[in-house]
Amino acid sequence: MSGFCPINFSQKFKMMIDTEFIKEFTFYWIISGIILFPILLFVKQPYGRHMREGWGLTLPNKIAWLIMELPALIVFVIIIILKSNFVFSIALPAALWITHYIHRTLVFPFKLKTKGKKMPILIVSFGIIFNFINASLNGISLEPVSVFENFGLHEIRIIAGLLLFAVGMFINVYSDNYLIHLRKSSTNGYKIPQKFLFKLVSCPNFLGEIIEWSGFALVAGNLAALSFLVWTMVNLFPRALNHHKWYKQNFSDYPKNRKALIPFIL
Repeated sequence: MSGFCPINFSQKFKMMIDTEFIKEFTFYWIISGIILFPILLFVKQPYGRHMREGWGLTLPNKIAWLIMELPALIVFVIIIILKSNFVFSIALPAALWITHYIHRTLVFPFKLKTKGKKMPILIVSFGIIFNFINASLNGISLEPVSVFENFGLHEIRIIAGLLLFAVGMFINVYSDNYLIHLRKSSTNGYKIPQKFLFKLVSCPNFLGEIIEWSGFALVAGNLAALSFLVWTMVNLFPRALNHHKWYKQNFSDYPKNRKALIPFIL
């Protein structure tokens, strides 16, 4: 048809985004995490080994993890597609995010050996909102990363970020897999972990995830990536301390020199 011009979805999507609003929202999102941090130090998130009554209706653990993590993958991918006019691979940090959440959403839940365990729907709902916000902010804020045009501080930052992300994801995935394998040989689902970084800390899986998102923040180089790192620490520091305390309460022979999250320090 004469004069027909296809709709440029990428251009329209970019026009809809108020960059200043996104930056301001991200700033307050970081502040919200910092405010929540001391609360989480005293309120255990009721799932996994800390599951308890009084938190309403529940879902089976595997289904809960899948539903909760799925927005982080789907929302992010949709935004990247809209931003890039349907060209998927527009940026290196996008590949890092997608790699993590393909594993976290489509692999990790189905490997869990938690038959009969439940998660409150309230926690799942909070998780969905949390992942929707973080995926939206990071997808919208993401820009293509150029590397090796002129080797300098920019390239050093990117390489350092990639290394941190790779090391962190390895620690995270290996530690999770070890815990899953350990549950197979336990009568009640829990034993004292003895291998790998578990010799130093109770939660190397959490440590790995923090390292991972530190690397992502370096590669992405924007406020949204920093906000996600802050929220990762806000969630995982208190949970690591709770796990560490739980181990010591339930195992009289738990190693006394082992720390919760950071080797030799915390």
